[in-house]
Amino acid sequence: MNRAMLLNPTRPVWPGFSSSKSLSGDANCMEQLLLHCANAIESDDATLAQQIIWVLNNLASPDGDSTQRLAFSFLRALISRAATKSPALGFLSVAAASVSRKTLHRFSVIELAAFVDLTPWHRFGFIAANAAILDAVQGYSSVHIVDLSLTHCMQMPTLIDSMATKLYKEQPPPLLKLTVVVDDSPPPPLLGISYEELGSKLVNFASTRNIAMEFRIVSSSYSDGLSSLIEQLRLCPFVFNEALVVNCHMMLHYIPDETLTCSCPPRSVFLKELRDLNPTIVTLIEEDADFTMTNFVSRLRSLFNYMWIPYDTADTFSTRGSEQRRWYEADIGWKIDNVVAKEGAERVERLESRSRWLERMREAKFAGVGFGEAAAMEVKTMLEEHATGWGMKRDVDDYHDVDSFVLTWKGHSVVFASAWVPK
Repeated sequence: MNRAMLLNPTRPVWPGFSSSKSLSGDANCMEQLLLHCANAIESDDATLAQQIIWVLNNLASPDGDSTQRLAFSFLRALISRAATKSPALGFLSVAAASVSRKTLHRFSVIELAAFVDLTPWHRFGFIAANAAILDAVQGYSSVHIVDLSLTHCMQMPTLIDSMATKLYKEQPPPLLKLTVVVDDSPPPPLLGISYEELGSKLVNFASTRNIAMEFRIVSSSYSDGLSSLIEQLRLCPFVFNEALVVNCHMMLHYIPDETLTCSCPPRSVFLKELRDLNPTIVTLIEEDADFTMTNFVSRLRSLFNYMWIPYDTADTFSTRGSEQRRWYEADIGWKIDNVVAKEGAERVERLESRSRWLERMREAKFAGVGFGEAAAMEVKTMLEEHATGWGMKRDVDDYHDVDSFVLTWKGHSVVFASAWVPK
């Protein structure tokens, strides 16, 4: 099949359906086609893979409904995987090169703040974590926050403001130290300014709230389990009456898991080394999905059954063709491409389920800390600002004795928030 036929086919009829048009927008049928395609690619069945890609290309669209846009991102990723997997599927290399790639946007601070506010995806974790942090640091004269966050410190202004207006209204606020990690290959969203400039903005903001703040950058890599960060934290001089807060916001899953390294799992090693630092509190916010399966088809199924959510929610806050939607869906597409088309150390999107993270924290000798009713009410109030369909549930895990907040979309778990202290 030549390039023109592959990218602009006549409408085929797929066996078992009266017409391919009937598949458009049907998520279950799209999922089955994608799984069939994945099986064909993994078994080096070039003819079948070619036929299914032909059908999918006719159904998927970057400008269609949420299911068509979701399928389009999966199709691009499958074409990339097929083109590089084996010589039998080498005919797809031209198609892989010609399928347009969405360029990731580099955000200004104002753009990123507005981008984060589009949905509760991140705000949910900000509110829950900030509530736990504020409770934990009362009475300390110095607070050292290590911010391991996907959103480049966008949580911090709200926390600083709350420290000034809620926690220390009648006493001098503590010295605030903020440490951030700079990785050479950060995942999206990407920041368009340097961390030095970001730090300067945060220090200036803190001064407007009468809080003295120090900002420090540590070069470390998630690929080696943040070993440089741990070492530098060990070397920090002891400060009397200082709280150590480690805020983990959707970044720990970039530390490799057992499927990549067999001995001494880096995630477990990091958590145990973190426990040895005796932090005052650790907040853990992660997306509640599992992309760690070694079986590719199983991983693709899990990915599809989670990634429909951001595409579905996009229709509630942006119009077709809008700039914000392009940025938003380019970032989602990057994640899909990473899980589908990459393997080994290149596959960094290795989400784990909530239950597995709770197990890891317990194994590292952390104990869960519950959230108060005030935090729950604040989350619920925030959700009222967003589309109907967003919700929150409290999930008490009796086995792990952990009280978590779980963000939901149409009843499906999206993100969980938890807080921990050393046992």
